[in-house]
Amino acid sequence: MNRQVQIIGVPMDLGADRRGVDMGSSTIRYAGLADELRAAGVETTDAGDLPVPRAEERDPETVQPSTGSAKFLQETAEVCTDLADEVAETLDGGKFPLVLGGDHSIAIGTVTGAARDADIGVIWFDAHGDFNTPATSPSGNVHGMPLAALLGIGDFADTEWANAPNLSEENVAMVGLRRLDDAEREAIRESDVTAFTMSDIDERGVVPVVEDALDVATDGTDGIHVSLDMDWLDPKEAPGVGTPVRGGVNYREAHSALETVAERDETEGILRSLEVVEVNAILDEHNETAELATELAASALGKRIL
Repeated sequence: MNRQVQIIGVPMDLGADRRGVDMGSSTIRYAGLADELRAAGVETTDAGDLPVPRAEERDPETVQPSTGSAKFLQETAEVCTDLADEVAETLDGGKFPLVLGGDHSIAIGTVTGAARDADIGVIWFDAHGDFNTPATSPSGNVHGMPLAALLGIGDFADTEWANAPNLSEENVAMVGLRRLDDAEREAIRESDVTAFTMSDIDERGVVPVVEDALDVATDGTDGIHVSLDMDWLDPKEAPGVGTPVRGGVNYREAHSALETVAERDETEGILRSLEVVEVNAILDEHNETAELATELAASALGKRIL
């Protein structure tokens, strides 16, 4: 594909309530990411990790929204602002940003950076909706809020650091949902995002669902961002995640989904950025989840058996 990929690590665990996800970017690299991408015909450079404040050194309540709770909101804003700049500079330099988490709150930075100078769509592979706001979140953990933040919903309205400038609800497709909070479910229903649950995948198959998601994300946009939360997979396939939910996609379905993205990209050049998040090294077994993360990133970027 003649693509120059720049790897950006974000060892962020401030958006979650279980430690270990901050080691995700390192474990994905250690699992052989560069080799997997090389096998896909992709050249890589590594920008290293962005600095992230240590939770032990900060007060999670220093800055709070007008209603509800959002832990480490100030620190999340700082990290995501830096990440947005890094992603935008990577794109300006003619390279493709591959962002490694860290928890899913970092998507706020990745997407705002990718959307700075282009109209984009988003495909969100995740067991969860990530559509909570501080007012609706049961936990106050920001990794359950990034899509709401990017779309300026609720307390995130007119929040410059968190709102993706050229992203519309109509171009967001969520794939593989299977656990939602009540208020979050209602917010998704009232929005213009397109949501595909695991039931849709069970009934129709993963490839037709992803093809429909691609149609949504590419409709009138300059390109798409793909956000892959490893808890999208069944915990039997990816045990090293902080919020596992039974009934996710299996190994082959996950690869087929990312291969479908790559096939569309090969013909239309749609893929603008990619992130892989929520690999928890402490909870993983024999680095299995990190290794799978490298394989799926390679599939998204064009690796094939034939």
